[in-house]
Amino acid sequence: MSTSPALRVGTGVDVHAYDHSARLRLAGLTWPDEPGLSGHSDGDAVCHAIVDALLSAAGLGTIGDLVGVDEPTTVAADSTTFVTQAARLLYEHSWQVINVSVQIIGEHPRSAPRRSEAEARMSDLLGAPVSIGATTTDHLGFTGRGEGLAVIATALIQGS
Repeated sequence: MSTSPALRVGTGVDVHAYDHSARLRLAGLTWPDEPGLSGHSDGDAVCHAIVDALLSAAGLGTIGDLVGVDEPTTVAADSTTFVTQAARLLYEHSWQVINVSVQIIGEHPRSAPRRSEAEARMSDLLGAPVSIGATTTDHLGFTGRGEGLAVIATALIQGS
């Protein structure tokens, strides 16, 4: 039997429709001149997918278990607080975040100009490297029609 600490991988997915009456919050940043995302909190799909990936890897449930999806205290909440709560919970259960990879799927926003800033924001929250990429669906499906976006996150964690 190996004496090295356990490595585990988790995947999180989050999908939101655009809300043209809101400001876009994505990866902990505000994106001027972009439609926001609908949601109970600020709709930050990057944060939500990261939380689910972390919790999945550790076997600690979902974002709904962590913060509730209909709680009055989380109406319009800053989703970066959910990321720090998830990281704290993992730490309390003897897990360390090794890295997180995020893929944004949608026609906009164009994330390349702010990729470094978004990666730094998420990395600072987790104390671990976060890489962020983006792709389109060549105008196929709801993301291709510009109705919303989807985010997939994969987290690697290590137990002590």
